[in-house]
Amino acid sequence: MTTTGIYIRVSTAGQNEAGQRAEIERWLANHGIKDVRWFVDKKSGESLKRPAFEKLQAAIFAGEIKTVVVWKLDRLSRSLQDGINTLIDWCKAGVRVVSVTQQLDFAGVTGQLVASVLFAIAQMETETRRERQAAGIRVAKQAGKYTGRKPGSTKADPSRALALRAKGNTIDEISKALDVGRATVYRLLKL
Repeated sequence: MTTTGIYIRVSTAGQNEAGQRAEIERWLANHGIKDVRWFVDKKSGESLKRPAFEKLQAAIFAGEIKTVVVWKLDRLSRSLQDGINTLIDWCKAGVRVVSVTQQLDFAGVTGQLVASVLFAIAQMETETRRERQAAGIRVAKQAGKYTGRKPGSTKADPSRALALRAKGNTIDEISKALDVGRATVYRLLKL
């Protein structure tokens, strides 16, 4: 039996998905859709390596999901290439993708064209945010007000990283277990 997949993503564990959920629930009610599966990630959209996203992908390619509903298209990806490739793969699998706040259905070539513009904007926003952050850090450093991240501000425990490494886990496995990036794992292990 096929169902509608609802995908929600917030960038960090500290963020709340309630706003996205409420908008999507209202859209579902207005369209009489009741048979849904929720997929929620609390990770950056810069990579497709997100647990709920990977489960959604598996369900799509197993034929269990024929419609994906998102709050906004950039919830799928903040990368132009990843977003377009995902959307094209889904369309080839006969999946309809709907963004409730943008009031767009991305089926067909026209939908893919509009999606490519939206993914490009999402990627541009990410790059602009990074540039602003880097500029702010440069100014703060010049003024002597920036000393970098405070010791101990990482959310991962160095002793746990060391223990996982001692058990023979790879950097990628440790990264996934601690829910941090590879660079953080290297820092924790002081490699």
